[in-house]
Amino acid sequence: MPRMIYDYTKSRLERASTDPARFVRKLKNAEKVLLPYELEMLKKWLDYYTSQKPELKDFVFAH
Repeated sequence: MPRMIYDYTKSRLERASTDPARFVRKLKNAEKVLLPYELEMLKKWLDYYTSQKPELKDFVFAH
C-alpha cells in the first residue's frame, strides 16, 4: 500500500505538468523521498500519464 507521500507526489507532478522545468524539479524531488517500490509505481504511472501529455515524455525518460 502506498504511503501518502506517493499520492502527494503524483498530485504535485500533475499540477507541475504545465511547466516542463518545474515538472523535472518535482520529479527529481520524488526520487529523493519515495521508497524503491514507490518509484516503480511512479514510473508506471508516469508512463500512462505522459502518454496523454507527449510534451513531457522526453523529460521523464531523459531524466
